[in-house]
This record gives sequence, structure tokens and C-alpha cells, in this order.
Amino acid sequence: MLISTKGRYALRLLIDMAEHQIDGYVPLKEIARRQDISEKYLESIVKILVREEILTGLRGKGGGYRLSRTPDQFTVGRILQLTEGTLAPVSCLEEGAKPCERMADCRTLPLWQGLDRIIREYLDGCTIADLMRVDEPGNDYII
Repeated sequence: MLISTKGRYALRLLIDMAEHQIDGYVPLKEIARRQDISEKYLESIVKILVREEILTGLRGKGGGYRLSRTPDQFTVGRILQLTEGTLAPVSCLEEGAKPCERMADCRTLPLWQGLDRIIREYLDGCTIADLMRVDEPGNDYII
């Protein structure tokens, strides 16, 4: 599984918005500047996130985008699924895939199912709020 720039940039976009929406709607131009990502590319990501009601937008002066809910209500798994299309490690585990004719005899299927479960559990257990947390200096020692 390789996460594309679309998925990675979507996460950066949402973290940035969560950190700056105190000021109201956040203009895409500002996010593009802070994150050093093309505004045009961010527009394609925002389109998906607005359609899926992750973001709401406001046109005109004072306009921009904001999260539709709090950052702790958006999982990384959901965002990556929307932007990547699938997180399945093999095609036969993708949502809506035709059952493989070798499935009954596939010796590796349990391996892929386990990996798929671990990936989903991990990513669904992380939220945008989790990604906003920065470790405090001094809390990095080991005993």
C-alpha cells in the first residue's frame, strides 16, 4: 500500500484547517502558502471533502473552508479512504471486488485479511486531533 500525495496532502490540509479555523473560514490560498502545496491541487482535494461533508465552504469576502465537525470526529482511515479510493493491500479485498475464484484455496488470503484488518484498525484509531498534537519537549526520555 502506497499513500499518494492526494491522501497525504488531504491530511495536511485538514490539520492546517483545524489549527487555523479559530479565525472562521480559512482561505485555501493561505493553506496553500503555509503548506507549500499548489492551490489548484488543493482545490481537487477540497472538492472531495466538501462532497463528503468533511468541509463546508463559504464564498465571497471572509470566505474559505472549515471543518464541518471537530477534528476528533474525523479518522485518518476515513480521509484516506475518500482520497485514495481503497486501502486494501490486495485487489481481492477491495470493497465491491468480485470474489476471486482461487479464494477457497488461497494460502495467503488469511495473511492479507489480517494485514487489511490491522491497517484499518490503526488508521481508524487515529484522528485529525491526534495528528495536531505535538510532543512537548522533555517528554522524549526513556527509562
